[in-house]
Amino acid sequence: MIKKIIASVVLLFSLFSSAQQSTSSPYSFYGIGDLRLKGTVDTRAMGGLSSIPDSIHINLQNPALLSSIKLTTFGIGGNFNSTKLNTNTQSEKSQRFTLDYLSVAIPSNKLGIAFGLIPFSSVGYKVQTLSTVDDATRIFRFEGNGGVNRVYTTFSYKLGKKFSVGADLQYNFGNIETTSLTRQFGVELSSKELNSSSISGMSFNTAVAFQSKLNKKLSIFSSIVYTPEASLNLKNSRTLSTIFFNSLGAEGVVDEQELVVGDSKLKLPSKVVIGTAIGQVKKWIVGAELTLQDNGNFGNRFVDITNATYENGTKFSLGGYYIPKFNSFSSYWSRVTYRGGLRIENTGMVVKGQSIKDNALTFGLGMPLGGTFSNVNIGFEFGQRGTTNADLVKENYANMSIGFSFNDRWFQKRKFD
Repeated sequence: MIKKIIASVVLLFSLFSSAQQSTSSPYSFYGIGDLRLKGTVDTRAMGGLSSIPDSIHINLQNPALLSSIKLTTFGIGGNFNSTKLNTNTQSEKSQRFTLDYLSVAIPSNKLGIAFGLIPFSSVGYKVQTLSTVDDATRIFRFEGNGGVNRVYTTFSYKLGKKFSVGADLQYNFGNIETTSLTRQFGVELSSKELNSSSISGMSFNTAVAFQSKLNKKLSIFSSIVYTPEASLNLKNSRTLSTIFFNSLGAEGVVDEQELVVGDSKLKLPSKVVIGTAIGQVKKWIVGAELTLQDNGNFGNRFVDITNATYENGTKFSLGGYYIPKFNSFSSYWSRVTYRGGLRIENTGMVVKGQSIKDNALTFGLGMPLGGTFSNVNIGFEFGQRGTTNADLVKENYANMSIGFSFNDRWFQKRKFD
């Protein structure tokens, strides 16, 4: 059954991920947009904690833990986002539904192999402002869309009972377009600037994980994930246009000029994630994780974007899960996994001198599908990003995520034909 599910979903996911506008944040204008790789639904519900091994869920953040998978696993997840954007004078609401990841993992003795497709970053915003100078009223309109997708493959291997290692190899690709339009009341013609970037490049992660028994019930887990700096190639273009609007509001081009801006490279930051957890497997586990990101060489797509810089980013995650009785026959809700956590993050982006923070509370449920190891995971996230200082935007958001983890046995020799 899992093979049929994979075949039917892969094409849909590929088409949808390239067309969806998965953010409404004006902060997605900078860099390569909002980074969307935040883990599967089960790890997001624990504040992003990714240091816990799991035999029936794919770990997108920690490649060393892939070797914990016991069955061929197909994972897919989506997210519904509702955001309220506030400035000192205005407030707007936005809603989006997006697909977040598609992944397949195949275990083979001590080896685990996975591959999949992830929307890595997203650009999507529409901002309009009015300005009146010397009795001339102008409208400034800014729009952006696109993003970067990531195809990846992961290899993980168990080194005995306590250690495992792993690595991800990733290919990043996508397109980003941003436009700015200036229109003055009483003037027939307007001006428009279109900036476009076609993005491609390789990246990878490495990781090592450790687990050991403290006593008959308690176990300890720890891991380190290292992401070295990677380079993305950008093919850039810029077009200036003189346009007019007809009676229906549609644009018409009077004159168009393509400027030479040159291709460029953008450095993805290096990152270290250190995590540890303690608990009783199949009962409860709590853990903490620290992420340190070196943004020293990170920047924006075009050098003339000067109001945003980058500092080193940090993220602290605290979370865990609880299962009342994983093998209960009489109570379904005793077999449900209850998850919770929090995330405190300095994104590393500095706009108009203001560091952009992103903090959230999370919780969720892992609900078994009857008679199988498969399950559906539901997660909720309530957070705040940004600030209204310096005429910036503060975002209050609520995310509801749903993910499916389908498990099956492949490559097993039948005893009876």
